Amino acid sequence: MFNFTYYTPTEVVFGKETEKETGRMVKKYGGTKVLIHYGGSSAKKSGLLDRIKASLEEAGIGFCELGGVVPNPHLELVYEGIELCKKEGVDFLLAVGGGSVIDSSKAIAYGLAEPDKDVWELYEHTRTAKACLPVASVLTIAAAGSEMSNSCVITKAADNSKRAYDDDLSRPKFAIMNPELTMTLPDYQTQSGCVDIMMHTMERYFTQGGNMEITDCIAEGLLRTVMKNAQILHKDPTNYEARAEVMWSSSLAHNGLTGCGNDGGDFASHMLEHEMGGMFDVTHGAGLAAVWPSWARYVYKNDLDRFVKYARNVMCVTAEGTDEEIALKGIEAMEEFYHSIDMPINMSELGIHPTEAQIEEMAERCVKATGGSQGSAKVLYKEDMINIYRMAL
Repeated sequence: MFNFTYYTPTEVVFGKETEKETGRMVKKYGGTKVLIHYGGSSAKKSGLLDRIKASLEEAGIGFCELGGVVPNPHLELVYEGIELCKKEGVDFLLAVGGGSVIDSSKAIAYGLAEPDKDVWELYEHTRTAKACLPVASVLTIAAAGSEMSNSCVITKAADNSKRAYDDDLSRPKFAIMNPELTMTLPDYQTQSGCVDIMMHTMERYFTQGGNMEITDCIAEGLLRTVMKNAQILHKDPTNYEARAEVMWSSSLAHNGLTGCGNDGGDFASHMLEHEMGGMFDVTHGAGLAAVWPSWARYVYKNDLDRFVKYARNVMCVTAEGTDEEIALKGIEAMEEFYHSIDMPINMSELGIHPTEAQIEEMAERCVKATGGSQGSAKVLYKEDMINIYRMAL
């Protein structure tokens, strides 16, 4: 195992009707004027925003609001949020939604903390953040794990650049998690979220060193749990216990727990998907499902022991054969699982058909975003990325 630092300062308030605790929690962490940041109309129509506002008012907390966050959140709305918060004297960011809303809130918080600088510079990695205003969330989608992570991803729509920035400064102060708030999600969003949760775990699982037995057991158990409950929710979307299992798994998958002791993870599939999302605006989890099988077949020989362990312990492959045969059966079983929850296993099933020129452009952007290469199971360079995109057609 390798040395590691495990830092998860986010306070979690989990269970039914916990959104009523919002005001108390904001006050606890020093907020006096809050930006309520959210996506579309569902938070309004469901009455969730009204319940949150009532809780803030009861605690004596002022607020303003900004909606309009879309999947693959846009830099342009981040800029709008920064200006609104300056005008209103906001000192606390409250995301009401899923990963996209939380990521947008984190970006606004970075921009407010250093108002004389362009926040996009962080995502281009031309500077490092020195400060960030406090962020918290009322979670309505289990997927990205942003509610407890140090990560955020923003898309610059002007040139379709989708970039990530990771810094512990933006780890949320608290996360309110009521599984009931996810029950009205379309199945496609629920299942895309389940894929994202699994991929955050798998990115840390397929590594070349530092793997601990306890970390592997946690990761494998989390993966099996999400698979089981994804299939339950595919048939019974109002199952509270399944919603709760998936929601908590979302946080544990991306707060660092499943990477303790290893080399930090692979994350090539994520970086490849970011460029797909930037160019074609696809749902993140579905995009990951579409690219992972091709990535797996491209790299499995370079990380064979891990793929065999995954096949045996996660996908429950019991057949005999060579290590290569077992690894491939594990990949095939993963594809079967994706199909069982109506997720794609290639770009055609995802509904996109990039040209050779677009594949070249996505690979070039991926190289730029990663600083030249990405991966642990196998380090990928531009030609490797092109090959995987081609395989995923």
